[in-house]
Amino acid sequence: MPAVEHLHDEKHFTARAMVRDIVIGMSDGLTVPFALAAGLTSAAAAVAKGTGIIVTAGFAEIAAGSIAMGLGGYLAAQTDQEHYAAELDREYRETVELPLIETEEVAKVFRDYGLTEEQMAPVVRAITGNQKRWVDFMMRFELGLEEPEPARAGRSAATIAGSYIVGGLVPLTPYIVMHTVRPALWVSVGVTLCALFVFGAIKGHYTGVNPWRGGAQTVLVGGLAAAAAFFIARLIS
Repeated sequence: MPAVEHLHDEKHFTARAMVRDIVIGMSDGLTVPFALAAGLTSAAAAVAKGTGIIVTAGFAEIAAGSIAMGLGGYLAAQTDQEHYAAELDREYRETVELPLIETEEVAKVFRDYGLTEEQMAPVVRAITGNQKRWVDFMMRFELGLEEPEPARAGRSAATIAGSYIVGGLVPLTPYIVMHTVRPALWVSVGVTLCALFVFGAIKGHYTGVNPWRGGAQTVLVGGLAAAAAFFIARLIS
């Protein structure tokens, strides 16, 4: 075998779970309060101190939304942990109660990769010779499950809720600062669309999507949500 002059150093992005939580919180935080504020603008335009109504409703939505989204993230992460624990317990039982079947399942993994019976036999023996290693192999290669981090549920809830609040304050800030409904709406539209594009571009950078494409897609979704809310509220009022 020729000597390797330079080691190939592969760098993989390892914070996928946190990015997922930020994406969930920020995307909803940017689009939902944006759509709510845009819709309320149509209904509140003729009301004195209309921005006060919008700000109050916006803060109420951000509070309720962040709690709901955070709780959803917590329950999802908790469900992942419970599912992993249940499958782990089942695999331990099956290696004791059904060792021949479980051994064949290990062999099938290697057989699917094209190994012959002679090639896989020593590997299968090595894996099944240790129960923990055997179960870990089955969890990863048969079920495709990775052990969740113990603190994942709480961290997921906090990340999603915090991201939702940050995202929600972006479209609401013009209504807090300004006192006229219509100008505040257009400033909110401009600021939020810019924020959506930047957020989508950053998300695309970390997820392997072209940043321009990611930004444009995020702007399109957020813009359609706000436009739908605005025109529905206008029709109703």
